[in-house]
Amino acid sequence: MAQIIDGKLISAQIKEELKEKVSKMKSLGVEVTLAVIQVGADPASSVYVRNKKKACEFIGIRSLSYELPEGTSQEELLDLINKLNERADVNGILVQLPLPSHMEEEKILDAISPLKDVDGFHPQNVGALCIGKQGFVSCTPAGVIQLLKRSGIEIAGKECVVIGRSNIVGKPMALLLLRENGTVTVTHSRTKELKAVTSRADILVVAVGKPRMITEDYVKEGAVVIDVGIHRDSEGHLCGDVDYESVAPKCSAITPVPGGVGPMTIAMLMNNCVESVKLQG
Repeated sequence: MAQIIDGKLISAQIKEELKEKVSKMKSLGVEVTLAVIQVGADPASSVYVRNKKKACEFIGIRSLSYELPEGTSQEELLDLINKLNERADVNGILVQLPLPSHMEEEKILDAISPLKDVDGFHPQNVGALCIGKQGFVSCTPAGVIQLLKRSGIEIAGKECVVIGRSNIVGKPMALLLLRENGTVTVTHSRTKELKAVTSRADILVVAVGKPRMITEDYVKEGAVVIDVGIHRDSEGHLCGDVDYESVAPKCSAITPVPGGVGPMTIAMLMNNCVESVKLQG
């Protein structure tokens, strides 16, 4: 019987720990502040932004909200980021993606000070992760590491396979597993004999972006499977990249969708906000 890794429970534990930290910081006169910028009114983005504000409120982090119209120019957005970079009372800056099509995402994200880049997307923070220096780590992969550690799953010495090579999940995920002394293989759409490679994994992290693509024949008996994907199927039900029903019986541990990796992303964002105070000190 597979252990079901409960992301809701673990993220709630992390938020409670952060709440305590923030309360102690406040008693020393230190306030943590996150600035959240949303351009346009994409419904999914609005939900994410609302959830981030709720998490800030629970933990005791002050949140500043900048809701800009769809037609905002790139220069106006860059100007706002520059002002927030310079403000001593702002610790973290988050620009909600996706941005409208007239904006260059890379240019916008690169404009955020690496010391305030709580999403962990700035090239300087990605570089720091590569060479083992201190910096912010992308929230979803950081959340996966916490799920494994807090579920008592050993990473060191294990055969770890990541499916997906995106800058936000796949690449940082591989680097974090490596940092924990896992033996890491990164696979993607061009990998030959994908099933043969994934079937070697003690820990399989799936971030492929295709609903229920990973079936039981991709998975080794007793593997730990972490599903980063989230989709709606033809009947409107939420599902992941893993075909949970067929894969779960083969696993020693598995994350469900929803309620697995998803809640961890916001918990780790909040953790980055609290850590930002140290980095800026």
